[in-house]
Amino acid sequence: MSGPVLPQSLRDNPRPSQWIGFVPGKRVRLCTGKVELGQGVLTALAQIAAEELAVDPARFDVVSGETGVTPEEGFTAGSQSIEASGGAIRLVAAELRARVLAAAALRLNCAPSALEVEDGTVLQDGAATALDYWSLAGAVDFEAPATGTVPPRSPAQFRYIGRPLPRRDLPGKLFGGGFIHDLRPDRLAHARSLHRPWPGAALGPLDADAIARAAGGAVRLIRLGDFAAVLAETEALADRALEAAEARARWSGGAPRPAVASEPLALLGAEHAERLLEVPAGRADAAAAVGRVAARYLRACLAHASIGPSVALARWQEGRLEVLTHSQGVGMLRLALAQALGIGAEAVSVQHRPGAGCYGHNGADDVALDAALVAREAPGHWVRVQWTRAQEMSVVPFGSPMVVDLAAAVDAAGRPVSWEMTVTSGTHGQRPGHNGRTNLLAAEALPGASPTPPAPDVPDAAGFGGLRNAIALYDLPEQRITHHLVARPRMRTSSMRGLGAHGNVFALEGFIDELAVRAGEDPLAYRLALLRDPRGRLVLETVAAMSGWAGRPQGGEGVGWGIAFSRYKNRAAYVALVAEIAVEQAIVLRRVWCAVDAGLVINPDGAANQVEGGVIQAASWTVGEAVRIGPEGVETAGWEQYPILRFAEVPEVSVRFVGDATDPPLGLGEVALGPTAAAIGNALADALGVRVREMPLSRERIAAVLLG
Repeated sequence: MSGPVLPQSLRDNPRPSQWIGFVPGKRVRLCTGKVELGQGVLTALAQIAAEELAVDPARFDVVSGETGVTPEEGFTAGSQSIEASGGAIRLVAAELRARVLAAAALRLNCAPSALEVEDGTVLQDGAATALDYWSLAGAVDFEAPATGTVPPRSPAQFRYIGRPLPRRDLPGKLFGGGFIHDLRPDRLAHARSLHRPWPGAALGPLDADAIARAAGGAVRLIRLGDFAAVLAETEALADRALEAAEARARWSGGAPRPAVASEPLALLGAEHAERLLEVPAGRADAAAAVGRVAARYLRACLAHASIGPSVALARWQEGRLEVLTHSQGVGMLRLALAQALGIGAEAVSVQHRPGAGCYGHNGADDVALDAALVAREAPGHWVRVQWTRAQEMSVVPFGSPMVVDLAAAVDAAGRPVSWEMTVTSGTHGQRPGHNGRTNLLAAEALPGASPTPPAPDVPDAAGFGGLRNAIALYDLPEQRITHHLVARPRMRTSSMRGLGAHGNVFALEGFIDELAVRAGEDPLAYRLALLRDPRGRLVLETVAAMSGWAGRPQGGEGVGWGIAFSRYKNRAAYVALVAEIAVEQAIVLRRVWCAVDAGLVINPDGAANQVEGGVIQAASWTVGEAVRIGPEGVETAGWEQYPILRFAEVPEVSVRFVGDATDPPLGLGEVALGPTAAAIGNALADALGVRVREMPLSRERIAAVLLG
């Protein structure tokens, strides 16, 4: 008989010693390959371990994202940290508790069932013994692989899970020293790097003496093919040197990009790979078609627009490289750095330090290679590279623009009897190491670098990339979904929070609303008529009650309400969302209500923060953000050209968790992105009586639709 199916993280790292240790001072060392990105994951993982070990969470020291020290768990991505790392930690901790109690039972000559643990101390029939985790650690086998056969505690036994414990990462961030930007090790030099303004551009000669004179100090110019950097003793001098170098840099060749009216529409007609995904029918009672509805939805190219620019520190010493980074995948970055530098991975150590917050593939990995290249030219020094605001907004991987075409034949009741969807986008997955490639910006500019072939998309098993959430959960006829993966889009694209879900749910839920209006039905009632999934129905019914959907005002007079629903990746948490907006000179976001079924919620406060943050970020994308590219490169390289949602524009957000705590935890980090976009789009259509199908839903686009 086969054993239980273990989380992938535990299959890859089966020894308890890789996860948990009992260390002097009656502390517990908890290791995880997942990293803190502002989502509160280290707090939640400590809660899980504390619950299963029956140890106060205050005793835990959490080590995360350090190659050679912590478990290798790939990227902190895909809303999988609690499911993957948390699932592994829960099983390991439960099994270690059982092993310790078995060892204690031998010492006390009793049955393990007579023993329990209270804050690490072993109790026998409720009375204290002289034994605890720390005194028994030497009698326990930490190397025998965890089997996953020890049942975790039930919700009725929980002391720590389900409580809003304070975030472990916040004190440092609030009071200084909590970010990688704050690090200042001894023997520190500062560098700034130059990058190609467009693919394949060649850098002409640079006069190092002229750069130093213009900067007003001792500056070293480092040139490696078409990659260049300036190195100085102070940050201010490095900034001036970069300004001087950029003013003197001359780029030629490659493929400059003309300005276009629409980045999404520029994808159409481009070279692409095509695949067809056929989803079996969810209903068998289709009637005859009496009409056909079709619509095209567009999503702009998006930038991460992190408040804190990407930064990394590196030191090359005696043939070894140390890197401090806010990368989301230190193990994969280690391999990519070794590949780019032509050295063995065993000579590279990568440690995570918190950055300014980013969900997706931002510039953290690229700037780490910048720092490594410069550090190799200045052995023995820590080299700190920080990108400028313009670089942060222009050379990072972008979230791909998308075109989503939908068509359905409908019966006399307005229900779909056929369903077709075509998604056109660039890749949503070019992280370091993806598909065996380095995927680091500076690596492409080094001498002898080979041209990078077109990148494939995120595999289906990982939740799709461009097709993420393209499969509707409704009870529809056979779904025929075509993906046009553009081989070489106009910009470098990779993983942006939610990947294709933001554009696909915007389109799917907008189209469902259009079908409801055509059928003359309430959008909520129309959805419920097409949905049998009880957890999906629960979140829809809950958010309707939260918001007072039944008593909402009549639309069409500048105030609108919209509803939307999805289950992220069709396997993570369920979310239903209602948005209330007003249309003045532009969209004013008033209120957002969210009902979420995430199964077992570890830290309710942190979980709500994740949903609220997703709503706010998606709202900013939906109403205002768009990257523009022209012949000289990215034209939206500052806040003036690429505005994000301001604090005064943030809506009031209410989040309620529903569901059963006995269900496994489901990922939360990206669940709100698509439904937020769709609910705002549906609210805009409700407010105006006409639909705007291209994001961002800007004042100009609204005016264009109203004027015809």
